[in-house]
Amino acid sequence: MKKVIIFITIWIASASIAFAQQQADIKFDKLVHDFGTFSESNPIQKCTFVFTNTGNAPLIINQAIASCGCAIPSYTKAPIKPGEKGKIDVTYNGKGKFPGHFKKSITIRTNGATEMTRLYIEGTMNEDAKLR
Repeated sequence: MKKVIIFITIWIASASIAFAQQQADIKFDKLVHDFGTFSESNPIQKCTFVFTNTGNAPLIINQAIASCGCAIPSYTKAPIKPGEKGKIDVTYNGKGKFPGHFKKSITIRTNGATEMTRLYIEGTMNEDAKLR
């Protein structure tokens, strides 16, 4: 009976270790996007951050939150299979904002080994004399 209990305990421990190794992970092609210089008359700028699930389990993005309301992220909602790519689109709207340099962050939370990643957008919006 002792042998059976020891065998079952070892089997459960082995299964737990094998299951724990199945984890997603996220790797972005880039963490910063620079819009460069653009005019206040064209205040809406868009970019895309591409990522890959480098783990061996499906990757789920739980949340993508921008540091302000002027940046709006949208992301792949479906689980991303191991080895596949997904994207996070970010729209920056500088309408009504002061011209000049800006840098905003987007915090990404996932079920992966890397639970949180920060992406950054930046650029310089030049004042348009016609709008003033």
